[in-house]
Amino acid sequence: MSVIASIDLSRWRQGGADAEAVAAEVDEGLQRAGFILVTGHGVDATLAADVRAAAREFFALPAAGKSRYAVPVGGHGWIGPGAEANGYAEGTETPPDLKESFSLGAETATGDPEVDRIWFAPNVWPSEVPALHRLVDEYTAQMRRVADDLLALFAHALRLPLNPFAELASMPTWTMNINHYPPVSVVGDPEPGQFRIGPHTDFGTVTILDREPGAGGLQVYSEQGGWEDAPYDPAALTVNIGDLLEYWSGRRWPSGRHRVLPPQPHAPEEDLVSLIYFYEANHDAVVTPLAPPVGRVAGLTPVTTSDFIKERLDAITIG
Repeated sequence: MSVIASIDLSRWRQGGADAEAVAAEVDEGLQRAGFILVTGHGVDATLAADVRAAAREFFALPAAGKSRYAVPVGGHGWIGPGAEANGYAEGTETPPDLKESFSLGAETATGDPEVDRIWFAPNVWPSEVPALHRLVDEYTAQMRRVADDLLALFAHALRLPLNPFAELASMPTWTMNINHYPPVSVVGDPEPGQFRIGPHTDFGTVTILDREPGAGGLQVYSEQGGWEDAPYDPAALTVNIGDLLEYWSGRRWPSGRHRVLPPQPHAPEEDLVSLIYFYEANHDAVVTPLAPPVGRVAGLTPVTTSDFIKERLDAITIG
């Protein structure tokens, strides 16, 4: 059996005994690996498929066309091959990740030019794929709803009287990456220690992933099972918690450690696209870790979301 639990979010929304059972399943599952599969989320599967199809149109453009939208890691636009090595976040020097991304984020500007430049910069949309803007706007609205539901569920799973993220994530920062994992014929044979995404944890509160199954796909690490292929359910979203939520939980729940394998010898022409929604909190939110007995570690000091996330983003940027 996988260490990753599967939970039905619609049972949580029903309340009563079903909701209590789901909260217990979440607490147990997140303690094991920081990952869960979520069904009953209400996200339109057709919309996700349409976003993926439009993204493939963009990624099929010549490099010269995509470079018009090029940005550094953390920016809004095209992040080309060779820009990231996620293993660096763990202190491991690895070759660059075998991927390209189209990245976008929250645009709820604060009026502070420096804050807005870093956290709420305007999104850039490719004129060559006009449908992408509308589709992604619809998709991220659904992701925001699911993320808020999950944080409310997580607060209940910890038996908190109130959901602190109702206030801490009232105007949150978030990022969506559409990741393209090309085949060997495009990226070449992987170097030793090279991945589509190197081993790492995410940085924020909750990550929601809509992925395609593949031989060079997602693997999750747990103390119990080591590295194992993440289970796949076409009706489920794959959800993991990030470093900020691990810290807030007093390290009760480990940030979900994961990696994406390189193209495999038996499937060299596999070509995958993942939709990844990284949710955080308000950029200036002060997150105070939960003390024991709910938390596992005493004496953790409060952190500000923006400082916490920026430090980790800088660690994975090559150059």
